[in-house]
Amino acid sequence: MAAYILRRLLLVIPTLFGILVINFALVQFVPGGPVEQVIAQLEGGGDVFEGFAGGGGDAGEEVISANENYAGRQGLPPELIAELEEQFGLDKPPVERFFIMLGNYVRFDFGESYFRKINVLDLVLEKMPVSISLGLWSTLIAYLVSIPLGIRKALNDGSRFDTWTSGVIIAAYAIPGFLFAILLLVLFAGGSYLQIFPLRGLTSDNWETLSLFGKITDYFWHIALPVIASTISAFATLTLLTKNSFLDEIKKQYVMTARAKGLSEGRVLYGHIFRNAMLIVIAGFPAVFIGVFFSGSLIIETIFSLDGLGRLGFEAAVARDYPVIFGTLFIFGLMSLVVGIISDIMYVIVDPRIDFEKREG
Repeated sequence: MAAYILRRLLLVIPTLFGILVINFALVQFVPGGPVEQVIAQLEGGGDVFEGFAGGGGDAGEEVISANENYAGRQGLPPELIAELEEQFGLDKPPVERFFIMLGNYVRFDFGESYFRKINVLDLVLEKMPVSISLGLWSTLIAYLVSIPLGIRKALNDGSRFDTWTSGVIIAAYAIPGFLFAILLLVLFAGGSYLQIFPLRGLTSDNWETLSLFGKITDYFWHIALPVIASTISAFATLTLLTKNSFLDEIKKQYVMTARAKGLSEGRVLYGHIFRNAMLIVIAGFPAVFIGVFFSGSLIIETIFSLDGLGRLGFEAAVARDYPVIFGTLFIFGLMSLVVGIISDIMYVIVDPRIDFEKREG
């Protein structure tokens, strides 16, 4: 197992390299780079894309130098354009910039945000508590609720309990996360009905003056609705996955043999079925965690006015803040790869019979 983990860790390097190469290359063809953002603001504060005459460009790097028809360029001295390119480090060829970036990333130096003048790593760490809160609690609640519910549905397959819970689960899965979040705000955050939970933020204004117990209570009070909203889809998927996995195992020959030997239902369920059925559930853990942690965080953070990584990435993409874009991409990619390795380790913990090294051979 140690050799397998070592190989997986070594594969992280070329994987991250490939992610950065592809995304860096794509950025070269995206119009509206940071220089163009600044020029658009200098020319009146309009949207940068209003400055394109006929479209086209490559993220504002070679466009400023090559496209003389760019409207935002008119009336601005070439010295200012050159100074902006030098300030953003865009005066060098793309290949040279890419390898300079790689060299910095090896030292975990992600540079400084173009427009916030803050170190990218410090910026990510500043936003991390919000995303960790959403991702960690949503995933934990989804697993704590879905696994017992899925097992009970499998044991009572076709019963009235199974039927009405399936209806609730399908309805929950069909509701978009943002719509459910708005519904929670309307019902429980001072919309048209109850004022039970706060409308926005992760903590109250008087956070610093609260006691330790008060801070814990205030934190969970604020995070309750965002976590529920971000859990709903993962909860539905995981419950049905657990149920179907257990149903498949219950019908297998080894279960009938175990019962024929006189083993109790509890021993058959948790000593044999559980270990095998949980493998597919564990395999879905990285997707559930990463999905809640990154993919679904933007909408939830926006609705509940939370300043997390989702909004950070979106704002960086809109502003073409390249250090933040590539820095967060590197960090997110590294985290997702590490979570995948942790998932394989959990496989072995649940079922020690699994040997990844023999399977590779």
